[in-house]
Order: sequence, then C-alpha cells, then structure tokens
Amino acid sequence: MKLKTSYLGLEIKSPIIVSSSTLTGSVESIKHCAEAGAGAVILKSIFEEQILSEIRREERYTDNEIYDLYPEAQEYLNTFMRGTEIEIYEKLVRESKKNVDIPIIASVNCSTDGEWTSIARELQDAGADAIELNIAISAFDRDLDPRKIEEEYVKILKDVEKNINIPVSVKLGDHFTNISRMAFSLTKAGAKGLVLFNRFYNPDINIEKMKAVPGNSISAPEENHNTLRWISLLSSQGLPCELSASRGVYTGEDVVKQILAGAKTVQVCSTLYRNGIDYIKQMNADVEAWMDRHNFSNVESFRGIVNKKEDINVVERLQYLRRNYDIH
Repeated sequence: MKLKTSYLGLEIKSPIIVSSSTLTGSVESIKHCAEAGAGAVILKSIFEEQILSEIRREERYTDNEIYDLYPEAQEYLNTFMRGTEIEIYEKLVRESKKNVDIPIIASVNCSTDGEWTSIARELQDAGADAIELNIAISAFDRDLDPRKIEEEYVKILKDVEKNINIPVSVKLGDHFTNISRMAFSLTKAGAKGLVLFNRFYNPDINIEKMKAVPGNSISAPEENHNTLRWISLLSSQGLPCELSASRGVYTGEDVVKQILAGAKTVQVCSTLYRNGIDYIKQMNADVEAWMDRHNFSNVESFRGIVNKKEDINVVERLQYLRRNYDIH
C-alpha cells in the first residue's frame, strides 16, 4: 500500500514499470512481472514498418479498382483486414489483460505520421490501458531543420490521439537542442506523460574485420544521471504532465532518487536482464525500507521535494562547478 501511486491516470501498486522489451513480449513473462510486483508493463513495441507492411500486403491482394466504386472499401481494409503482425500484437494485449491485474500499456515505435496511426484505435479496442509512442527521428541529414523534427513529433502525437480516448505518453531521446520546449509542446498537444529517455543502440567497430557492428544494448547505471537532471528540471518548471524516468535505473535507491527529482514512475529493463524479473521484489522492498527510515507513508509525499531553488541551481550548473579531488 505504501508504494501505491498512479500513472497516466491509472492506479498502480508500485512506481516501478517494466519498459518495452522482450521481457514484455509474451503473456507468461508479463505474468511474471506482475507477480514480482511491477506496477504496470509497457508491451514490446510494434514498429511502424510492421504495421505498414501488413497494410501493403492486404492491398496487394485486393483489386484497387474497387476503391473507385466503393470508397469505404479502403476504410474497411485499413480497419478490419489486418495482417499477422497486428493480429498477434492485439492478441498479446487481450491475453495480457485477461491474465494480470496491472495496467497494460501498448507501445508503438515510429518515425513518421500517416496511415499506420489508425492502429491506435484497434489497440484501444483490444484493451490497452494507454499507448506509449516511442518516436525516433534521427537528425542525420544536415539539411533537416530541427524545427521540422519537433513539429513531426507533435503531428504524430495528434494523429494518434484523433480517434482514441485512452491516455498517450511519448518516449523521448535526449538529443533535442531545447528539451524543455519539446516537453511543453508535446504536453500542450495532449501528451499525458513523457518518458525520459529513450536509449538508442550504439554502434561499435570490429577492428579485425574493420566494419561497423552493434554496440552494447544494455544500459549502465551511470546513464541515469542525465535522466535525473531532466526529470528534476522539467518537474521544477511545472510541466503539466507526468514524467517517467528511464535508462540506467538499476536499484531501489535509483528509484528513490528519480521520485525525489519529480518522477511519477520509473521504467526498468536492463537491471532485470542482469538480475532477473524477480529483482523487482527487492527494488520494491528497498524503496519501502527507505520510506520507513524517513517516515514517508506514501510515494507522493516525497515526490519532487529536492526541487528547491538552491538544488535546481546545482542541477543546472553542476558541470561548471569546480570540485577538488584528493589523489592518493
């Protein structure tokens, strides 16, 4: 009961949420997460490319001339005649809802708006309690105006929200020039939550084969500092939506830090790959033990309390403050 809180308007029994990954890609694994004490799960993402591929496949086997005679045929196709990938994902939503009593949040990995956004209504109808948009637009083109990227994020969010009434959160990367502006723009456009931050797979180089290869896909505990900084900065600015901390959250102590900074929830993944799903029990126990030591009866009572003016000044300027270290 001490850990009970809410996220996106959903009641959850713990602020610890299992983030989108293979850990949330099957009903059995999701049941394991719930039994271990997770407050909610973000389902393994379905990708924009998967959705579009299924739509295209159906179109290839349909006489396009029928659309001239019956315009509603295209709407029927896009709404009801879904292919294998989408059917499997919707089944995962439905079966998960039947087997656990924690919120099930669907996840869509995307980079553009368009016809794929209609899938949001189907995910809602399948029983999803909310949708997390994992938007990843890579700014590698030197001619791409940064403002266009920000506008695309907002447009994707609005297009997804058009025909649904469940809450939508957006998972952001940390490569924006002005993260605060992006956060407030998305909130104004209707985002009920923001997840900070997405972790992009890093490249590496095999020096023997002299070729690019995938780097480490598991986050490290040290990666939580940038998340901690921005959770604190945004919450102290009165951002009118809920913040969920992601990337580098490994222990119950990390959970406490993020909530002290203003996070409503935290999302965990890498620590469960290293320590097993049952480690959620230990993280919950460690948070409760800390709360007992400091006489907090509920999570909300200590959320954001470090965001006093003097602490925010430290958060903003920390990299410029000179510190002396003894070297032995």
